[in-house]
Amino acid sequence: MTLEDRREARRNSLLRAGVALLGAPDGPAVNVRAVCRAAALTERYFYESFRDRDEFVRSVYTTVGNQAQAALVEAVASTETARQRAEAAVGAFVKLMVDDPAMGRVLLLAPLSEPALSRRGIDLMPGFVALVHDQLSAVDDEVEKQLVAVGVVGALTTLFIGYLDGTVAASREQFVAHCVTLVVEANKAGHE
Repeated sequence: MTLEDRREARRNSLLRAGVALLGAPDGPAVNVRAVCRAAALTERYFYESFRDRDEFVRSVYTTVGNQAQAALVEAVASTETARQRAEAAVGAFVKLMVDDPAMGRVLLLAPLSEPALSRRGIDLMPGFVALVHDQLSAVDDEVEKQLVAVGVVGALTTLFIGYLDGTVAASREQFVAHCVTLVVEANKAGHE
């Protein structure tokens, strides 16, 4: 391994520890010592990659957000129909955010309680809206398409937050089916 490879491996180890701590079931519990302990690294290596705790928290959040967007893009890339795209996208998001609840809590819950992320959720939103917008093939009017995309992202965000924090009591199958239906019906909105 080169020096750069080792540095990147340490950074990735810190980010993985950050997902676990920022996405902890009882809420974010991130400080430099806890991160270093979880990653089995010294503080020297933390500061090799991050200026301070807040930069680290934002990096963890951005990493999770980028993984979620990439998973959605990949999920819909090989589908043909609107329903298949909805099923693939919801399935990919559930796999990433529900099957690994720490990831879901980082992306959807941490911005609600972590001061370092106060605007980050808003900053990532346009990327998710654009992904939905591009899939709304049945909505012709651009203004309507934008409104529908924003509404779908808002609705799905709220549903996933509720599912992760336990306020939405549904089986996994019910939850997935509802989310898919929401996306499919939204694509029809432009024709009613």
